[in-house]
Amino acid sequence: MGTAVLDIHSFLLALGVGNIAFAVLMAGYMHGAAPSPGLRLWMWARFGMGVCQLLGWCRPYLDIPMLNGLEGAGWVLAVSLEVAAYCIFFGFEHWRRVLLPVSALALAIVLAAGSAGAPVAYLTALVAAVVALLAAAMAWILLRPRRRASLLQRIIGISDAVFAASVALWAASCLSSDLPLGQRAVQEFAYLAGYLLMIVNGFGFLLLCKEKDDAEMARLATVDSLTGLPNRHAFLERAEHARQAALRLRQPLALAMMDIDHFKQINDRFGHATGDEALMVFARTARETLRGHETVGRLGGEEFAMVLPGADLGGALAAAERLRHAVREAVVITSGGNYTMTVSIGVVVLDPNETLGVALARADHALYAAKSGGRDRVEAGQPQQRRA
Repeated sequence: MGTAVLDIHSFLLALGVGNIAFAVLMAGYMHGAAPSPGLRLWMWARFGMGVCQLLGWCRPYLDIPMLNGLEGAGWVLAVSLEVAAYCIFFGFEHWRRVLLPVSALALAIVLAAGSAGAPVAYLTALVAAVVALLAAAMAWILLRPRRRASLLQRIIGISDAVFAASVALWAASCLSSDLPLGQRAVQEFAYLAGYLLMIVNGFGFLLLCKEKDDAEMARLATVDSLTGLPNRHAFLERAEHARQAALRLRQPLALAMMDIDHFKQINDRFGHATGDEALMVFARTARETLRGHETVGRLGGEEFAMVLPGADLGGALAAAERLRHAVREAVVITSGGNYTMTVSIGVVVLDPNETLGVALARADHALYAAKSGGRDRVEAGQPQQRRA
C-alpha cells in the first residue's frame, strides 16, 4: 500500500480558512467602492465555499447525520453563486433562465438525498458531479469561442477546467474502485486542484475587476461622454498616427472639419437637452455613414473632425457629401416637433510636408467658407502655400 501524500483533513481546514480570508479581503476591497453585483456574489461564493470546507473538516468530530446533506447543498449554492458572478461580470443577459432552474433542481436533489440518508459515497459523487458541471460552465464562460480572452482570463479558465476535470474524476471514483489511479490519489488530486482554484481564482477575479476598471478609465479618457466619439485628444492622436502611416506608405490622407449649422439656435429654441440630442444624432449618423477605417471625433461643442486614410480630394469630397446628405435625412425629436439639421464641412488633403495642425487650420478655413457660402455645403480647402 502506498503512503498518503496529503493530510486531507488538515488540507481541508487550510482551504476553508483560505476561502474565507479571500471573502474578507474582497469585502475590504469593495468597501467604499462603486457597487458591483458580480463582485458581491463572488465574495459570498468564496465565503460559502470556505464554510463548506470547514464543515467538512468538522464532520469527523460531529455526529450529525444531516451534516452531509447540508454541506453538499452549501457546495451547490456556493459554486452556483460563483457562476452567477461570472455571468454578471461578462454581461450575460439571460443567465438566470438557465442557471436558476439548474441550481434549484440540483439543490433539491442533494437535500432530498441527504434527508433520505443516502450513503456518503453516493452523496459525495452527486455533489461532485454538480460542482464539476458548474466549474465547467465557468471555464466555458472564460474560454468560450468567438470572444477574444485576455491572458488573465485564459489562466483562470484553464484553472476552472482543471478543477472541473479533477472533481468529475473524483465523482467517478466514489462510484467505482476500478480507476487506475485509485480513489485516494484522485481525491488528493481534486484537493490540489481546489487549492490551485482558490489561489488563481481568488487573486484572478480581483485582477479581472481591476483590468475592467482600468479599461473603463482608459475609455473615459479617450471617448467623448455624450456622443461616444473619440474626444479631441484621442482624435488628434489617431489623426497623427494616420498622417505618419500615410507618409510611410506614400498614400494620400484627407481631413475634414465639420460644424452643425445654427446649433446655438437649436439650444435657444428647444433647450440644451435637444441640443445634446442633436449632437448624439449627428454622431450616430457619422458612425453609420463612414467606412471602418475612417475616424470621426468631437473637438468640442458642435465642432467635429474626421480623418480619411487613403482618400484623395475627390474621394474625400464624395465621403463628405454622403455624410451631409445623411445628416439632412436624420431626425432630431424636439418638444415642438421633428427638426432637420444640416452640417457644413471643409475638406483638405494633407501635403507630405505639412503638419497636422496646419492641415486642420486649412480645413477650418474651408469650413468657414462653407458657412459663408450659405451653410449645408461641402467646401474644398485651398492648397498649402509653398515658400519660395
